[in-house]
Order: sequence, then C-alpha cells, then structure tokens
Amino acid sequence: MAGSCRHSHSVNSESSYPELNPGPGAKWIKNLTQDRLSQFTGGHFSDVNLTSVLFKHRLDGPEHVKLQVWSAPNLTKPTFEEAMQQKFRPAKKGESFGPSWTNHWWKVTLNIPADWEQYERVQLEFDPGCEAMIYTPDGTPLQGITGGFGGDRRVDYIIPPGARKAGAHELVIESSCNGMFGVPWNGDAIAPPDMDRYFALASADLVVPNEDAWRLLWDFGTLRELAGSLPGNTALQNKAVITGNAIMNAFDAGDPASIQRARKIAEDVLGAGWEAKGADIYKAGPNTKADIWGIGHCHIDTAWLWPFRVTQQKVARSWSTQVDLMERYPEHRFTCSQAQQFKWLEQLYPPLFERVKEKILSGQFHPVGGSWVENDCNMPSGEALARQMIFGQRYFQSRFGIRCETAWLPDSFGLTGAYPQLIRSAGMKYFFTQKLSWNNINVFPHSTFNWVGIDGTQVLCHMTPVDTYTAQATVGDIRKGITNHKNLESNNTALLVFGNGDGGGGPLNKMLENLRRIRAVANESRELPVVDMGHSVDDFFRDVEKSSTDGADLPAWHGELYLEFHRGTYTSHGSIKKGNRKSEILLRDVELVATLASTLSLRKYDYPKQRIDDAWEKILLCQFHDVLPGSCIGMVYEDAEKFYAEVHKEGKALLDEAFGALLQPSFSISPETPFAASTQGTVVAFNTTMFPRLDVVQVPLTGSGGAKLKTKVVQTSVDGKHGYALMQAETGLGLSFARGLFADCNAASVHTNHAGDFILRNAFVELTISDGRISSLVDKQIGRELIVQGESGGMVIFEDRPGYWDAWDVEIHHLEKRTPLAFSDVKVIAKGPLRASVSAEVKFGKTTANVTISLDAVSASVASNSRPYLRFDAKVDWHERHQFLKFELPLNLHSDNATYETQFGFVQRPTHKNTTWDAAKFEVCGLKYADLSEYGYGVAILSESKYGFACTGNILRISLLRGATAPDAEQDQGQHEFSWAVLPHVGHFLQSDVPQAAYLFNSPLHVRFAPDAALNTVSPISRAPFSIRGASNVILETIKRGDDDVFGVAGPNELSKPSTIVLRIYEAFGGHAQAFLRVSGTLGVAKAYATNILEDELEELHVFRAHSVDAADGAAAPDFEIKLDFRGFEVKTVKLVLGNAGVPAAEDEYVSPTSRKDDWISL
Repeated sequence: MAGSCRHSHSVNSESSYPELNPGPGAKWIKNLTQDRLSQFTGGHFSDVNLTSVLFKHRLDGPEHVKLQVWSAPNLTKPTFEEAMQQKFRPAKKGESFGPSWTNHWWKVTLNIPADWEQYERVQLEFDPGCEAMIYTPDGTPLQGITGGFGGDRRVDYIIPPGARKAGAHELVIESSCNGMFGVPWNGDAIAPPDMDRYFALASADLVVPNEDAWRLLWDFGTLRELAGSLPGNTALQNKAVITGNAIMNAFDAGDPASIQRARKIAEDVLGAGWEAKGADIYKAGPNTKADIWGIGHCHIDTAWLWPFRVTQQKVARSWSTQVDLMERYPEHRFTCSQAQQFKWLEQLYPPLFERVKEKILSGQFHPVGGSWVENDCNMPSGEALARQMIFGQRYFQSRFGIRCETAWLPDSFGLTGAYPQLIRSAGMKYFFTQKLSWNNINVFPHSTFNWVGIDGTQVLCHMTPVDTYTAQATVGDIRKGITNHKNLESNNTALLVFGNGDGGGGPLNKMLENLRRIRAVANESRELPVVDMGHSVDDFFRDVEKSSTDGADLPAWHGELYLEFHRGTYTSHGSIKKGNRKSEILLRDVELVATLASTLSLRKYDYPKQRIDDAWEKILLCQFHDVLPGSCIGMVYEDAEKFYAEVHKEGKALLDEAFGALLQPSFSISPETPFAASTQGTVVAFNTTMFPRLDVVQVPLTGSGGAKLKTKVVQTSVDGKHGYALMQAETGLGLSFARGLFADCNAASVHTNHAGDFILRNAFVELTISDGRISSLVDKQIGRELIVQGESGGMVIFEDRPGYWDAWDVEIHHLEKRTPLAFSDVKVIAKGPLRASVSAEVKFGKTTANVTISLDAVSASVASNSRPYLRFDAKVDWHERHQFLKFELPLNLHSDNATYETQFGFVQRPTHKNTTWDAAKFEVCGLKYADLSEYGYGVAILSESKYGFACTGNILRISLLRGATAPDAEQDQGQHEFSWAVLPHVGHFLQSDVPQAAYLFNSPLHVRFAPDAALNTVSPISRAPFSIRGASNVILETIKRGDDDVFGVAGPNELSKPSTIVLRIYEAFGGHAQAFLRVSGTLGVAKAYATNILEDELEELHVFRAHSVDAADGAAAPDFEIKLDFRGFEVKTVKLVLGNAGVPAAEDEYVSPTSRKDDWISL
C-alpha cells in the first residue's frame, strides 16, 4: 500500500517575518561603529555630545564665590592655626601662585542661590592647577584636591545639604605649588624639579552637576572599556559596541529625557535594575565567588620627587578623601601601609587622625605592612629590617589595638631572602609585592606562591597579575587579573589594588562607579571575571590559604626575589649609603653600652629608650625604598643628611653618657682632635662586637695631653702628629687595652724595588703596585699568587648610560666600555712595623681620588688561620656625570658562584651567564662583604659603606660611585670618604673568618682615655657580659633593653614590671648549630624566654649555672648558660628577665639529660 504525505498549507498568522525585503540589510562595519564611540564625550564635538550637558549651572562671580588668600613666606608650611592668624587679601580666579613648593591659604565664602536646593547635588569646583586640601572653618580636613586635567583630577567638593538650605557655606583651602609628581622642569616625570613653577587658579566655581548625565557617562565608559578590552568578536564585546552605538543614537543634547532613555539602553549589558542594588550589586548574580578581589589603595612614596614635608600633606589629602568616599560607597575598603605616615597624621592633623581611627575600628580602613615605612629590602641591616616591623607593629598595636597580618612592599627594588623569617617573627604570614613585574630580562614565573626564605621559613606571597599597585579599576585590569595569572592551576583568584598612587590620591569615585558596573556585567555574562568588593587584603589571603590547602597546592620560590632592574640603586647617592651603615652600627653600639650601663653601673643611669627610639625612627624613615636607594630629588637628601647628622650627634652623646656611667671619669679620643688631659691614665677601648680582637688604632700626639699617649703607641707617624697603638680585647663585648708588638704579630713594611714597584708586606701577605696597578697579591705562607698572571687590579671606570631610569639603573652594556685607572704619585707615608701605608692619587676627567693603602701587623681576626687585610681609604672629589667608578681584582680563583652577605646570612649568585637568569645578575647587592672562593682558598672584599658588587667570571668588583643626573641633577657631586678592604683567606668561604672580619672592619673600637681613678669602676665590664660558646657559626647581633621595660619614673601599674634584656642571635653560615649563650653572673637572670622579634614570649628556656673564675678577685662568679639549637640562618630572639631566682647548677660543659629531653626548647 502506497504511503501518503499530508501537508498543512495554512499560513501562520502570528508570524511577522516579511515576505519582501526592499532594504539594503543591517550589515555593519564594526570598526567604524566602534571608532564612533570615541565621539560621545569630549573632543571635537564636546559642544553637542554628552560633555555639553554634564553641568546645569555654573557661577563664579564674587557675589557667589568670595575668595581671600594668604601666601606663606618662602617654603614654610604653617599649621592651620598659624595660617588663620594671618592677614588675607582678596583674590580672584585666574591669578597665579608660586613658586614651586610654596603654600597658599584660601578663605572661601559661598552664597548659594535659593532655587538650587531643588537639585540633587551642588558642588564647589576648585582647580588651583596643583594639590590642595579643603578644611572646615575650625580646621578639620575634609578632602584633597588634585588640580589639572590628568587622570588623577579631583576638583569637586560636594556642598552639604544643610548649607544648601541655609544658602551659605564657608571653607578654608590650603593649596601647595606642586603636582601629584612634584614639579619636573621639562614635563619628564623623573627630571629634576623646576624650582620656579607657578600655578593658575583655573576655576573656583559654584556648579550644579547633571547627575543623570554623569551616570550615563559612567555607563558609557564601562561599555567602551568592554568594547576595547574584550577579545574581538565575542558576544559580550559585540553587544557592548552595539549598545554604545544605540545610546549615541538615542541621545539628544537638547532633550533631557533622552539621557534616561539612553541609560535604559545601557541595561541591555548592565542588567535590568542593576543600579537600584547599590553596594548590594556585589551580592547579586548567579556566581558570588570572586575571581578578583578589589581593594582601594593609595601608594604614597614617603619621599621621592617631593620632600618629606610634602608627603605629610599628601597623606592628609589622600586619606581624608578616602574617608569621604567611604561615606558614599559602603563597599569601599581602603588599605594603606607605613606607620610613619599614620604618626605624621596623628601629630599634624589630629581631627583627621580620629576620623581615620573610627574607620579602622569599623573595618573600612585597613592598615597593612606592619612596618615603619615601605622600606628598601636590599641594603638595611637585618636588625634594621626587624626594627622596621617592630616599630610598625608596635605603633599599630598602641594606636588601634591591632597588628598587621600582611607584609606589604609593592614597590621595593628586590627582596632579601631573609625577609620571610622576619615577617613570620613579626606576627605576619602573608606578603604582597609586585615590583618583579618590572624585570627587564626574565618574566617571574608565579603570581601566587609560597616564598621560602634562606632559613626555610615560608610566607604566602601574592604578586598581583594586574602588575600594578595603582590600577585604574578598568575592565582591562579585571581581565588581566585572570589572563596574566601565572598559576591558575593552583589558585584562580587575584588582588586588584586600585587607586592613583606614588604621589597619593587613591581611588576616585569614578573607579568605584566603574567597578559596580563591571560587577553588574559579570552578573549577566560569564565572559567577565567576577570582581568583589567589601573585603580586606587579609581576607583575600585567608581565602587563598584555605583554597590552596594551607599553601600545599602552591608552587614555591626559594631564596631572594632579585629584581632584574634598578641595579644602580645599590650605589647611587653614596653619602646616604654611608649615613645608613654608620647610623645602624652607631645605634647598635649605643643600645649595647646603654644596656650595660643601666644594669651594671654603680651610678644611677636610666636607659634612654625614647631618645634611642627617636634616632631609630630617623634611620628607618631614610630607609624608605626611594630614599636609601638614591632615587629621590636633591631636596630629599638635604633632609636625609640632616637626619643622619642628628643621629650621629645624639648617638655620640648617648655613648658618652653611658660610658660616663661605666667608666667615670673618661672621655673619648679622636685622631682628628688634639688631646688634652691633666691627669695620669691609660688608653682603653670598648669592643662592641662579640669577637676577641687585636686592632691598630690611631691616636693624636698633639695637644696638652699628647705626651701621655705617646707611651701607649708602638709606632709614630712621620710628622709626629699621630701614633699607632695596638689594642687587644681578649673577649668580645668588653674592654681593650694597649699592648706591645709581640711575637704573635707580624711586622708590616713597605719598600720599592729596582723597577720602581711599591711592595707592602708582612709575614702573611704581599701586595705589589706596578705601573700604577695592583700586579700581585701573594699569600706568603703558602706561596700562592692570587692575581691572574699578566692582569692587574685597581680602580676602573665604566661609561654609565642607562635606558631611562637614570639614578635607578645600570645596564649590562656598561661593562663593554671599561677604562682601567692607574695609581700615580705613589708615596710611602707609614713604614711600619705596626702599619705600613702608601698614598696614591688617581685622576680621571674632572675627578681626583686620593687613596691610602695600608697593611697592618695583625690579622683580620684572632682566628688561628686568619690573614691580614689590605685596607683602602679613599677621599674622592667626584665631578663625573654618567660614569661608574669601581674597584676590581682579577683573581686566580674559579667558582661558579660568589658569596655576598645578606641580612642574617649570605646569598650565593652565579659568576657565569649560563642562562638569562644568571646573566641578569651582573650587578648585585651585598652588605659588608663579597667573596669568591674555591676549595682551599678565597678572597673577600669588605665594605664599610658600599652595597654594590659584581663577580663576572674571576673578576670581583665593588662599586664605588655613580654620576646620574635625574631626578637629582647633582647626585654624588663633591667630596666623598669611604673605605674597603681586600681579605685573602685560607679555605673556602665556609671555612673562613670573613663574616667576623667584616663585623670588625665595620665596628671600630671606641677609644677612650681613662684616668687611673676610673679603672676602679671597670670591673662590671672587664669580663664579657655575654658570649656564645660551642658554635663559631652563631653571631650575637643585638643587645638591648626590652621594649616593654619601664624607664625613669614608673607609674603605679608599672612598679611590678621586671627589667629585661633582649638579645638577637643568628646562625651565619647556613648550617645547624648547638650553641650555649653564656651570661655573666654579674647579671642576675631570673628567667629566660624565646620570643618573636616583637618580644612576645613563646617558650620559657632553661637557665643553668656554669662556673667561672673572676680574674679580678679569684672568687667564684657563677655565670648562666642557655642552650640554643639553630637551623641554618635562623634568627633567635632571647629575652632575659633580670632578678634573683632559683637557677639549677650545672657543670661548665653541659651534658644533655636523657630523662627529660623535652625540657630543652628547640627554637
């Protein structure tokens, strides 16, 4: 049977699809449509496009805006109260004010038309072309102003509703003649400042903004970002272009209702009713799990292209603005670091500080970092890095009752591998940075990872894949947080740190508006990552920690985070590097001597903690990551030099006071000052290191007391004005006395040979200068030549022309233009036997360097195998530009790695270029030494104020001076004095005394004259108060009083507080150690605790008595001992509680108990 097919031929009456098509079709030319979007705001059509309707009214006449001004004289920065006492004059819009860095105060009286009360908003638009701050008439800061027409423009102040109703409003404004990035003279951001810039008052207008038009502006801005940032031809990108085009077709500048119609069209992308949700937009949508965590931030360089005093104003302007935004945007969370900036706010702007404190306590304003400033992390000593966190965390604890959980260094130029351990010891476990995104050779491989320090301690680290801490909160930023994320396989979230920065400012309201719209889009489309707001940085890290199984799922990076950029900062501004090093060591010595004076002295002496803290704050401030690296304008260094001079003066005074308590009467001896003394006495010196030592010191033989010193010296200078004494300290941390040149010394001499070579020698080493270069360095004990045959060492200069960042960078190609420099006019100035020296001159360009090369009769340390070092003391009158002065030695040694001191340890770096990672380290940072060793032998260069080193192949170099011209046109020009030393050593570095020798080289004895009567008071410090036995690789770094001790007059709640001494001890060679901390019996130790660096007690340590004999009276003086177990590079903090307690007795040598092994605390 044949099948049949039945069809319905009825027509669907509901279909609207036409049968005929007379039109051309809707084919679009996408690129033209997308390009059209740029015409909707600003530009050539600004008189008819959306820009033309952004304001409804504008008034600027004196009947509505009355202006009066007072200009502060010169560069003074008066307080609000001081300014209000001055005589103001009438002013008007269009006037210019200056010159650069001056401050001008305005009284502004506004008369607001009565019919303006009907409008949603009325505001003052005040644009002085520079930065400014708005105050209430009683002096409360309200918000900052950023004039001009850059992306950081912020010139509007919202008139409160009450003032609009009253029809009148008064304000005070302080304008400062600098921009967000200072006043660069030619528009180049890093150019030296133009000191004669004037700024015009461009507007002082009372305006009514068209709020609907502004909202459409933000809608359209988000659509344009979607169109420009998303990949071409995706559904969302096309939809954004189509919607933007439709808005332009719907808009009619002459029809106010068209704005609302256009905004309704925008909902095709943003979602219907999105705006009504307000801050709750972040709770809406099908996917509430955030991909991107937004946090507002305002990076304020504590000094850079502006001086410290301008930063104080920037802080107040920026933070007051953020407090204002928090009132308008409930989701806004703002994070900022640097306790120093909080302290400035507290001191200079108390009302604003209280407003900020309220927001901190409400959870909207988040302190992070836990440090005093965002410090450089290459050059400060280990103890200084610890103090950055100690001072920071203690400040936040004392003012806000909190400690930071996240360390925060987004802009520092590389990060020491010692940092993770210090971060954890300061009560933090998270770390945020991003500067390594600036690497100019290799791309850092991780975004979220475990950063493992040199001792094995880890912190959870995030380097935002957005690659900036000043994101503009755009669609591109949000996408980059995912598309640039380098380990999505282990964690797929990123931190968006947004807001204008470097010069302050922070987030703008348009950024917060844009983020709301971006989240609204993500609620409608899966093509955009989900951004969330309303959380803290700590919340982000806790989420990462949880989602990565406590970090177990994350990759790890071991060791330093070396920045492949800004390598010139290890050398730029040599005087600042010297000020830092000398100040760090001076305060270490002050704390030690003051601690002993306050606990051992028979005279009343109060530990001067506040004065010491004040000095530390100056040092920590100057360790900011642009100041210490040498990348600031010259004005900053004028201030920094003053700070270092104040620290030096105060430190010397504190030492004299403490020594006065311990060695009273006694007074300091300086080789530069004629000596005056009326009584008989002796030369003594205090050794502030933990190492026994033998030193040659120079003392004056002129003055009324010079004859009294002559009997103490072994050698007299040629002119008879100075003598050289040999001082011996049989223990560390104690007194050193003058002695004779005995058989344990090796007399030094200098002579010339028939070829005119100069030869410095003793029984251990011999250095030859031939034709102005170091042609030979021989270890005479083993007959080993250390200079490669046919080559020579000495000073050398390189052409130094970096790509852009002048003070910051030195590039690898500088090594290609090398000019060796010769010592000339070499003369013998000391013939021995205690010290042999030659002087030499080095001339090049407009520069003259006078160098003294010395060899002493004593070795670098008292270690049995120690060798003497060759000391180089340079006085340089430097007048070179874009030249790089170094000292180098081509060594007859081979190793794939050289060793450099880092904080609380060392780091090894390649000497070859096997990979680009190796080649990138052509200039590196070290603290007190750099060493090249092979099995059996090595040579180190010791530094007392320089931080730049390099080792390429077998050539070991120390960097001495640079000559950049931006941002400081006069960087390093003028006089410099610095020293370095060359130390040969038997055995590999790990078998050497290099760390000890470097300590001694940087820690000269404190030489004093003690009348005979004073020696009766010596006994408390005649023996070492502290020592380490059983572990030569363990170093006692710091001795100080406890931070919570009570000094001076105690309050009623403080009388019961015990006195404590805090010690910082570390393992220096990278291996385990079992060490015994020995404490003199003259210090009564009741208890001992292992603490973190904040001195929180973690574990009580067992204290045992040992037996020793007091050399003074032969009586038993039971010392105390504490056993400490170290892992490699571990830093320990031990708190000793002073007093009397029952401490169990023990033998001199500790025998580990078998029955109670758990009694010993393994730190």
